[in-house]
Amino acid sequence: MKDLVIMKNQQAVTSSLQVAETFRKDHRHVLEAIDSIKKGVAENWADLFYEDTYTHPQNKQQYRVIYMNRDGFTLLAMGFTGKKALTFKLKYIEAFNSMEKQIQTGYSIPGSYAEALKLAADQAEQIELQKPKVLFADSVATSHTSILIGDLAKILRGNGVNIGANRLFEWMRKNGYLISGNRTDRNMPTQRAMDLGLFKVKETVVNHSDGHTSISKTPKVTGKGQQYFINKFLSVPV
Repeated sequence: MKDLVIMKNQQAVTSSLQVAETFRKDHRHVLEAIDSIKKGVAENWADLFYEDTYTHPQNKQQYRVIYMNRDGFTLLAMGFTGKKALTFKLKYIEAFNSMEKQIQTGYSIPGSYAEALKLAADQAEQIELQKPKVLFADSVATSHTSILIGDLAKILRGNGVNIGANRLFEWMRKNGYLISGNRTDRNMPTQRAMDLGLFKVKETVVNHSDGHTSISKTPKVTGKGQQYFINKFLSVPV
Protein backbone atom coordinates (compact mmCIF):
# COMPACT_ATOMS: atom_id res chain seq x y z
CA MET A 1 0.00 0.00 0.00
CA LYS A 2 1.40 3.35 -0.97
CA ASP A 3 0.12 6.89 -1.21
CA LEU A 4 -2.91 6.17 0.97
CA VAL A 5 -3.39 9.90 1.31
CA ILE A 6 -2.36 12.57 -1.18
CA MET A 7 -2.53 16.34 -1.29
CA LYS A 8 -5.11 17.77 -3.70
CA ASN A 9 -6.15 21.43 -3.75
CA GLN A 10 -4.20 22.01 -0.51
CA GLN A 11 -6.21 19.32 1.28
CA ALA A 12 -5.34 15.83 2.48
CA VAL A 13 -7.52 13.38 0.54
CA THR A 14 -7.75 9.78 -0.58
CA SER A 15 -9.59 8.30 -3.55
CA SER A 16 -12.24 5.66 -3.99
CA LEU A 17 -9.72 3.73 -6.10
CA GLN A 18 -7.17 3.71 -3.30
CA VAL A 19 -9.79 2.72 -0.73
CA ALA A 20 -10.92 -0.16 -2.96
CA GLU A 21 -7.34 -1.38 -3.37
CA THR A 22 -6.47 -1.04 0.31
CA PHE A 23 -9.58 -2.76 1.67
CA ARG A 24 -9.60 -5.27 -1.20
CA LYS A 25 -13.05 -4.29 -2.43
CA ASP A 26 -14.51 -3.89 -5.89
CA HIS A 27 -14.27 -0.24 -6.91
CA ARG A 28 -17.85 -0.34 -8.09
CA HIS A 29 -19.00 -1.32 -4.60
CA VAL A 30 -17.01 1.52 -3.01
CA LEU A 31 -18.66 4.01 -5.38
CA GLU A 32 -22.08 2.59 -4.48
CA ALA A 33 -21.32 3.03 -0.77
CA ILE A 34 -20.34 6.65 -1.34
CA ASP A 35 -23.52 7.25 -3.36
CA SER A 36 -25.52 5.89 -0.42
CA ILE A 37 -23.79 8.37 1.89
CA LYS A 38 -24.70 11.16 -0.51
CA LYS A 39 -28.39 10.41 -0.02
CA GLY A 40 -28.03 10.87 3.72
CA VAL A 41 -25.80 13.96 3.74
CA ALA A 42 -26.83 15.64 0.52
CA GLU A 43 -26.28 19.17 1.80
CA ASN A 44 -22.78 18.51 3.12
CA TRP A 45 -21.67 15.96 0.52
CA ALA A 46 -19.57 18.48 -1.43
CA ASP A 47 -17.62 19.27 1.75
CA LEU A 48 -16.67 15.62 2.11
CA PHE A 49 -16.35 14.25 -1.42
CA TYR A 50 -15.22 15.45 -4.83
CA GLU A 51 -16.13 13.59 -8.01
CA ASP A 52 -13.66 13.31 -10.88
CA THR A 53 -12.59 10.93 -13.65
CA TYR A 54 -9.44 8.96 -14.36
CA THR A 55 -8.01 7.21 -17.41
CA HIS A 56 -7.68 3.45 -17.14
CA PRO A 57 -4.06 2.48 -17.97
CA GLN A 58 -5.10 -0.50 -20.10
CA ASN A 59 -8.08 0.54 -22.23
CA LYS A 60 -7.50 4.30 -21.95
CA GLN A 61 -11.18 4.83 -21.12
CA GLN A 62 -12.45 7.48 -18.70
CA TYR A 63 -13.97 6.18 -15.49
CA ARG A 64 -15.49 7.69 -12.41
CA VAL A 65 -13.45 8.28 -9.25
CA ILE A 66 -14.33 10.08 -6.04
CA TYR A 67 -11.88 11.88 -3.75
CA MET A 68 -12.67 12.30 -0.07
CA ASN A 69 -11.18 14.14 2.88
CA ARG A 70 -10.70 12.69 6.36
CA ASP A 71 -14.37 13.17 7.33
CA GLY A 72 -15.61 11.63 4.11
CA PHE A 73 -13.33 8.64 4.54
CA THR A 74 -14.46 8.24 8.15
CA LEU A 75 -18.11 8.03 7.07
CA LEU A 76 -17.28 5.53 4.35
CA ALA A 77 -15.02 3.35 6.49
CA MET A 78 -17.61 3.07 9.26
CA GLY A 79 -19.19 0.31 7.22
CA PHE A 80 -15.94 -1.66 6.88
CA THR A 81 -15.62 -4.25 9.64
CA GLY A 82 -13.19 -6.94 10.66
CA LYS A 83 -9.69 -7.10 12.10
CA LYS A 84 -7.96 -6.33 8.81
CA ALA A 85 -10.31 -3.44 8.15
CA LEU A 86 -9.40 -1.96 11.55
CA THR A 87 -5.70 -2.24 10.71
CA PHE A 88 -6.25 -0.44 7.41
CA LYS A 89 -8.29 2.28 9.13
CA LEU A 90 -5.43 2.93 11.55
CA LYS A 91 -2.98 3.20 8.65
CA TYR A 92 -5.27 5.71 7.00
CA ILE A 93 -5.52 7.78 10.17
CA GLU A 94 -1.73 7.86 10.38
CA ALA A 95 -1.47 8.85 6.72
CA PHE A 96 -4.03 11.65 7.12
CA ASN A 97 -2.20 12.96 10.19
CA SER A 98 1.13 12.99 8.35
CA MET A 99 -0.22 14.74 5.26
CA GLU A 100 -2.13 17.34 7.28
CA LYS A 101 0.97 18.05 9.36
CA GLN A 102 2.95 18.51 6.14
CA ILE A 103 0.38 21.00 4.86
CA GLN A 104 0.34 22.94 8.15
CA THR A 105 4.10 23.13 8.66
CA GLY A 106 5.30 23.20 5.09
CA TYR A 107 7.79 20.41 5.82
CA SER A 108 7.80 17.35 3.62
CA ILE A 109 6.92 14.15 5.44
CA PRO A 110 7.90 10.97 3.58
CA GLY A 111 4.94 8.88 2.48
CA SER A 112 6.98 5.91 1.28
CA TYR A 113 10.30 4.19 1.84
CA ALA A 114 11.75 5.79 -1.31
CA GLU A 115 10.68 9.26 -0.15
CA ALA A 116 12.21 8.62 3.27
CA LEU A 117 15.53 7.67 1.65
CA LYS A 118 15.50 10.82 -0.48
CA LEU A 119 14.71 12.98 2.55
CA ALA A 120 17.55 11.38 4.50
CA ALA A 121 19.94 11.99 1.59
CA ASP A 122 18.90 15.65 1.36
CA GLN A 123 19.39 16.11 5.11
CA ALA A 124 22.81 14.45 4.95
CA GLU A 125 23.82 16.82 2.16
CA GLN A 126 22.79 19.84 4.24
CA ILE A 127 24.74 18.54 7.21
CA GLU A 128 27.80 18.05 5.00
CA LEU A 129 27.52 21.62 3.70
CA GLN A 130 27.40 22.95 7.26
CA LYS A 131 30.19 20.70 8.56
CA PRO A 132 33.11 23.18 8.18
CA LYS A 133 31.23 25.75 10.25
CA VAL A 134 30.18 23.21 12.87
CA LEU A 135 33.66 21.76 13.16
CA PHE A 136 35.16 25.23 13.51
CA ALA A 137 32.75 26.23 16.28
CA ASP A 138 33.44 22.98 18.14
CA SER A 139 37.20 23.23 17.74
CA VAL A 140 37.51 26.72 19.19
CA ALA A 141 34.94 26.35 21.96
CA THR A 142 37.61 25.23 24.42
CA SER A 143 40.67 26.50 22.56
CA HIS A 144 43.41 28.17 24.60
CA THR A 145 45.14 29.47 21.46
CA SER A 146 44.60 33.12 20.63
CA ILE A 147 45.02 34.36 17.07
CA LEU A 148 45.53 37.64 15.26
CA ILE A 149 42.50 39.48 13.92
CA GLY A 150 43.88 39.01 10.39
CA ASP A 151 43.93 35.24 10.95
CA LEU A 152 40.33 35.38 12.15
CA ALA A 153 39.43 37.08 8.85
CA LYS A 154 40.99 34.14 6.98
CA ILE A 155 38.96 31.66 9.01
CA LEU A 156 35.80 33.63 8.34
CA ARG A 157 36.48 33.60 4.61
CA GLY A 158 37.00 29.85 4.80
CA ASN A 159 33.52 29.59 6.27
CA GLY A 160 31.89 31.60 3.51
CA VAL A 161 32.09 35.13 4.95
CA ASN A 162 33.36 37.64 2.40
CA ILE A 163 35.60 39.81 4.57
CA GLY A 164 39.27 40.75 4.79
CA ALA A 165 41.47 41.95 7.63
CA ASN A 166 40.89 45.68 7.03
CA ARG A 167 37.12 45.26 6.81
CA LEU A 168 37.14 43.11 9.94
CA PHE A 169 39.05 45.76 11.89
CA GLU A 170 36.59 48.38 10.63
CA TRP A 171 33.60 46.22 11.60
CA MET A 172 34.99 45.63 15.10
CA ARG A 173 35.61 49.35 15.64
CA LYS A 174 32.15 50.23 14.36
CA ASN A 175 30.48 47.65 16.61
CA GLY A 176 32.36 48.58 19.77
CA TYR A 177 34.83 45.70 20.04
CA LEU A 178 37.93 47.75 19.21
CA ILE A 179 38.76 51.33 20.16
CA SER A 180 38.24 53.80 17.32
CA GLY A 181 39.36 57.37 16.72
CA ASN A 182 42.79 58.96 16.40
CA ARG A 183 44.17 57.70 19.69
CA THR A 184 47.34 55.92 20.69
CA ASP A 185 45.27 52.92 21.77
CA ARG A 186 43.36 52.71 18.47
CA ASN A 187 42.49 49.10 17.53
CA MET A 188 42.97 47.92 21.10
CA PRO A 189 40.05 45.95 22.60
CA THR A 190 37.39 47.98 24.36
CA GLN A 191 36.70 47.32 28.03
CA ARG A 192 33.42 45.67 27.02
CA ALA A 193 35.21 43.24 24.69
CA MET A 194 37.76 42.40 27.35
CA ASP A 195 35.03 41.81 29.93
CA LEU A 196 33.40 39.38 27.51
CA GLY A 197 36.68 37.48 27.23
CA LEU A 198 36.88 37.97 23.46
CA PHE A 199 40.44 39.31 23.36
CA LYS A 200 43.75 39.22 25.12
CA VAL A 201 46.53 41.74 24.59
CA LYS A 202 50.01 40.43 23.92
CA GLU A 203 52.78 42.72 25.15
CA THR A 204 56.18 42.49 23.51
CA VAL A 205 59.35 44.30 24.61
CA VAL A 206 60.97 46.08 21.67
CA ASN A 207 64.68 46.96 21.88
CA HIS A 208 65.52 50.01 19.77
CA SER A 209 68.87 50.81 18.17
CA ASP A 210 69.44 53.81 20.44
CA GLY A 211 69.26 51.55 23.47
CA HIS A 212 65.82 52.39 24.79
CA THR A 213 63.00 49.89 25.01
CA SER A 214 59.26 50.14 24.46
CA ILE A 215 56.23 47.91 24.81
CA SER A 216 54.35 46.82 21.69
CA LYS A 217 50.76 45.75 22.29
CA THR A 218 48.94 43.40 19.90
CA PRO A 219 45.26 42.45 20.25
CA LYS A 220 44.60 38.72 19.80
CA VAL A 221 41.29 36.90 19.62
CA THR A 222 40.78 34.23 22.27
CA GLY A 223 39.20 30.84 21.65
CA LYS A 224 35.97 32.14 23.12
CA GLY A 225 36.23 35.21 20.91
CA GLN A 226 36.76 33.09 17.80
CA GLN A 227 33.59 31.13 18.53
CA TYR A 228 31.71 34.32 19.35
CA PHE A 229 32.63 36.11 16.12
CA ILE A 230 32.22 33.13 13.79
CA ASN A 231 28.73 32.51 15.16
CA LYS A 232 27.89 36.19 14.87
CA PHE A 233 29.07 36.47 11.29
CA LEU A 234 27.35 33.25 10.20
CA SER A 235 24.02 34.43 11.55
CA VAL A 236 24.22 38.15 10.78
CA PRO A 237 25.07 39.33 7.22
CA VAL A 238 28.08 41.63 7.09
